[in-house]
Amino acid sequence: MWDTYNQSCPTRVVLNRIADKWTVLVVGALALETKRFGQLKRELDGISQKMLTQTLRAMERDGMVNRKVYPEVPPKVEYSLTELGCTLVSVLEDVRTWSEGNIEKILQAQTKYDLVNSKV
Repeated sequence: MWDTYNQSCPTRVVLNRIADKWTVLVVGALALETKRFGQLKRELDGISQKMLTQTLRAMERDGMVNRKVYPEVPPKVEYSLTELGCTLVSVLEDVRTWSEGNIEKILQAQTKYDLVNSKV
């Protein structure tokens, strides 16, 4: 039986992957269509080439992303979500919606916390 609360459970690796901000954003970017690396890089503001490469490789290894290489010069590579990756779309969309819907309250709470704790 798998138990995410057990530190040696392999589900922790999966939890870390899907909790990663870049994984969340890659899933969102690929939710509707297949994209090339450059398209993803432009859409995911702030991601480095190295981080995007690492994220895509990790997601491919985990079976969430499909990488298709076309035999052209220069090589054309496209990325898409696998069937497994598609199961994350609605889950992560809910997290994004929650984040955007509650950011005002979070920012207010942070400001209040910082004011109280800066006097200590």
